[in-house]
Amino acid sequence: QVQLVESGGGLVQPGGSLRLSCAASGTIFSLYHMGWYRQAPGKQRELVAFITTNGIITYGDSVKGRFTISRENTKSTVYLQMNSVKPEDTAVYYCKAVRVVEVWGQGTLVTVSS
Repeated sequence: QVQLVESGGGLVQPGGSLRLSCAASGTIFSLYHMGWYRQAPGKQRELVAFITTNGIITYGDSVKGRFTISRENTKSTVYLQMNSVKPEDTAVYYCKAVRVVEVWGQGTLVTVSS
């Protein structure tokens, strides 16, 4: 069973940058599609970015041109580079692994505030 651990969250000023990491263990990472999702207080969880096993990428409309997802199979890790962040990017960010079933990480909080 794959296990996911997110890291890299924290407080960042508007316009700043942050990089989130999601490390997987307990499985063959390269077989899994990977995604980042977020959930702000009082809102539904939404797609941020998704990358398939063969590198096809999808972004949520609100982050296109600002966020970049990437994966490093040799390190069993998926990254989310967040640039030009806005207060509305404040949320708990979750990592998801997909291969027949879905597995979620515990989440990491990102707060964008001056």
